[in-house]
Amino acid sequence: MSLNDWILALHLLAAFAFLGALIVFTLMIIALWNTDSTRRVTSFMLVARIGTVMVAVGAIGSVVFGIWLSLTKEPYDPWDAWIVVSLVLWAVAGGLGGRAGKEYGDAALEAARLLESGVETSPEVRATYGPSRAFWLHVAGTVGVLLIVVLMVWKPGA
Repeated sequence: MSLNDWILALHLLAAFAFLGALIVFTLMIIALWNTDSTRRVTSFMLVARIGTVMVAVGAIGSVVFGIWLSLTKEPYDPWDAWIVVSLVLWAVAGGLGGRAGKEYGDAALEAARLLESGVETSPEVRATYGPSRAFWLHVAGTVGVLLIVVLMVWKPGA
């Protein structure tokens, strides 16, 4: 195997980690949909931490190894339109996902604080874990990531 083969494998593994984390967070949102249970929300905090690590490793690894490939693998160049658009989408999706994660994370921390003080339900928790701004930020970030996948698979203009 050549170095480029290894870099491609690492790029794909990182991309799968990124997509896997996206699936984990989507399933968490579905599992917690419209819940007001502080106990239920806090039970997912470990899963959220693991998903956050997967996002970081996947997002950074896929970009680093992807740019590396575009520099070393013919016929691709880092300024190809599909690569530039993918990088822009990566930045936008990452920003949207980060904002969604912060809102969900803040709600989870509040749920943990409330649970610690004996409060089992919270309307604020229900407001976040429903059709909230955090949800729509997650949806928009997910669409961005799916567009990146489309660009990576079909490489329009390449």
